[in-house]
Amino acid sequence: MSERTETHCPYCALQCGMQLTPADGTVSAEPRDFPTNRGGLCQKGWTAPALLRATDRITTPLVRDASGELRPTSWEQAYGRIVDGVRAAQARRGPDAVAVFGGGGLTNEKAYSLGKFARIALGTRLIDYNGRFCMSSAAAAGNRAFGLDRGLPFPLTDLDGADAVLLVGSNLAETMPPSVQHLSGPRSRGGLVVIDPRHTPTAALTDDGAGLHLQALPGTDLVVLLGLLHLAIQGEAVDARYLRDRVTGWDGVARAAVQWWPERVERATGVPVEQLRRAAEILCAATPSAGGRGAYVLTGRGAEQHAHGTDTVTAAINLSLALGLCGREGSGYGCITGQGNGQGGREHGQKADQLPGYRRIDDPAAREHVAQVWGVDAGSIPGPGVPAVELLRSLGTPSGPSVLLVHGANPAVSAPDLTAVQERLRSLDLLVVCDFVPSETAQLADVVLPTTQWAEESGTMTNLEGRILLRRKAVRPPDGVRDELRIWHDLAALLGCAATFATDPAQVLDELARASAGGVADYGGVSWERLQSGEAIHWPCPRPDHPGTPRLFLDSFATADGRARMVPVDAAPVDDDLRPGAPLYLITGRLLQHYQSGAQTRRIGGLTRGAPQAFVQLHPITAQRLGVEEGTDVIVTSARGSATAPARLSRTLRPEVVFMPFHFAGTQAANNLTNPATDPISGMPEFKVCAVDVVAARSIPLTEEAS
Repeated sequence: MSERTETHCPYCALQCGMQLTPADGTVSAEPRDFPTNRGGLCQKGWTAPALLRATDRITTPLVRDASGELRPTSWEQAYGRIVDGVRAAQARRGPDAVAVFGGGGLTNEKAYSLGKFARIALGTRLIDYNGRFCMSSAAAAGNRAFGLDRGLPFPLTDLDGADAVLLVGSNLAETMPPSVQHLSGPRSRGGLVVIDPRHTPTAALTDDGAGLHLQALPGTDLVVLLGLLHLAIQGEAVDARYLRDRVTGWDGVARAAVQWWPERVERATGVPVEQLRRAAEILCAATPSAGGRGAYVLTGRGAEQHAHGTDTVTAAINLSLALGLCGREGSGYGCITGQGNGQGGREHGQKADQLPGYRRIDDPAAREHVAQVWGVDAGSIPGPGVPAVELLRSLGTPSGPSVLLVHGANPAVSAPDLTAVQERLRSLDLLVVCDFVPSETAQLADVVLPTTQWAEESGTMTNLEGRILLRRKAVRPPDGVRDELRIWHDLAALLGCAATFATDPAQVLDELARASAGGVADYGGVSWERLQSGEAIHWPCPRPDHPGTPRLFLDSFATADGRARMVPVDAAPVDDDLRPGAPLYLITGRLLQHYQSGAQTRRIGGLTRGAPQAFVQLHPITAQRLGVEEGTDVIVTSARGSATAPARLSRTLRPEVVFMPFHFAGTQAANNLTNPATDPISGMPEFKVCAVDVVAARSIPLTEEAS
């Protein structure tokens, strides 16, 4: 292959359009004009081809030998080890002795096939995925309010026409830099409002009259949102006609909001009253009912990765509904999807409680429909499993699975309370990891299967707008690797499963379309041919002649009566709050140069030169109190573990707060510290805030043994 290939970036859910050109043994990337990136790319996109030449690329299966070392082996021997381990475990303890952990970066075809493989080839109900760490609270709140979960129920380009955009816990300027251009309209009109404990590069976009930054304490976004709704009610800015015609539950929501007057909000969040009032003025003036161009409320992981994340997103949705924004062209609520296929990855069967098309696995009609597509009896499809944190916590325990298959994820870095998770992974009888580099999880595995990566295979992705797009194969994979569709086909046959597992992604997409048809996320009219033509298709797309649905809810919501559901919510404390011995809040997040667990980006020199290691960001006042100077190592300790990294002093965050990026492993892993407490509705862990102590490393006396 030497011709130029139009495809998409391998990283975030923006799925920027790019073109790849192989030449002289290398591949170059250039941006192309595509609605989400408009000809732009971030550093990660520009350098993405370097991953195809990773020096530690895995090109042969690996099996751990009796001495504990991973050794090269044949595919047949690796498969044999897996099949024997699965059969032995299930003979002892039944189908649920085996579990599966997937990823939000898998193509739609892989996400669909993995869910099918788990449930009918392995027969286990225990499958979940790393999207539980990313999108679950927003998904739960969206389903509860609208009857449907799609990150952005409108095209990203719509943001530019609005008078105001409220960003809650999202740092787009570092996580999705090309998306910032879509905020130029609201910024030019002074309408960008950002809620974040740090003055991030995104919050800095509000400077010089472009908007307003509300620097709330960690874990208090919900209170800020209630305060904004209180002010909207007080200022008679709610859209009474819209509430009457399109919403249920307003009275209870209003009663909860009126209890959060501005002075009370200031005491709870640290946001000054005058700033809260100004933010409410900006947002309310932008609404259609006030004669504005429109307004959007958007949430990100900073608002969602909490033990009360679903309620925080619900508060954002309630505010949007009260202002009459949702289901109106030019306004709305949306969630900024994180992973490359975070949307499609949760629609087609990787989640513990779902079947393809976003169908509930405990719905008899849904089970019957999918069973007919799969050619099995509906009764043979297992019931709901458990969310990711609970699944990982159960590994290797007397009542939990003893075998785990990991696909497209690196939980040995990305999960909360890493020490406990790594212990659980090591306790397994068999850990199987599919990957193309030796990630930290792969390094713990008993069997590692080498797979193709993004530019070496074709498949579809669903971006943050619900747009289904085709990522095309641009280069040949190295000899010896296989893609997961082939792997699951082979293993299903070896396990004696009679069902068909196609290896051609176009055929899998056809099957996915049939399995999802009639579901909430209906891909029934999507085909490889339509996508190859460049046609823009947003789900739901129920028929081949259907144009797709770029904007949802314009006529009605996806509930039984067509009305949105407002749910009263109230403030809840941080699960792991400040206390003696842990006087600072730790928050975590991304860096411009890195992505997710860093397993990919930490292997690219052009990125690691800019961000070679973790750091602990502290306010200078905090650093002075602790006797810490710029660049000196500090030890951060929570109730679960510790991490060590150099101090970086900055006035961009509150003195009560320290920040660490989560892309790094070992002693620099932020997730050594994070809290596995979960949201009771979504199963989302509270990544974003926990109580910690920070000390200078040099202040820790050496033990007698160490000295």
